[in-house]
Amino acid sequence: MASNNHLIRAAEPKDVLAIFRLIQELATFERAPEQVSNTSTQLQIDLFEDRICEALVAESPEGNVIGFALYYISYSTWKGRCLYLEDFYVLESERKKGYGQALFDEVVATAKKWGVRRMDWQVLDWNTTALNFYRRNHATLDPEWINGRLFFE
Repeated sequence: MASNNHLIRAAEPKDVLAIFRLIQELATFERAPEQVSNTSTQLQIDLFEDRICEALVAESPEGNVIGFALYYISYSTWKGRCLYLEDFYVLESERKKGYGQALFDEVVATAKKWGVRRMDWQVLDWNTTALNFYRRNHATLDPEWINGRLFFE
């Protein structure tokens, strides 16, 4: 899938280590590197064996993975099938070149192809660059809902 000379493609097993490095970089950017307990091995299993999620990668002209989007089907009792965008990240050195928009557009196209009724994701309230990106893409950013979590060992 080339979008204005930006190669966006489905992730392949050979991309797992690059995606995992980007996940770690994203966690550092989000000020929470110590919270990553997943492994590249488990990511490989989840993406390509159990297929509980999917990923797209942005590839540079040199063939390097410089960004990714990881997503999966979720469900809303109000809307039905939804797509949840778990992670969306482009290397800082490659931002403002259209890769993020091309990746996001491809995730939106996937959501439409899957026939989902809604696409969800989280964004940190201090990440103004991301907030502005989503606003430019006509996203609704809802400050009323608080996320709840339980962690299991």
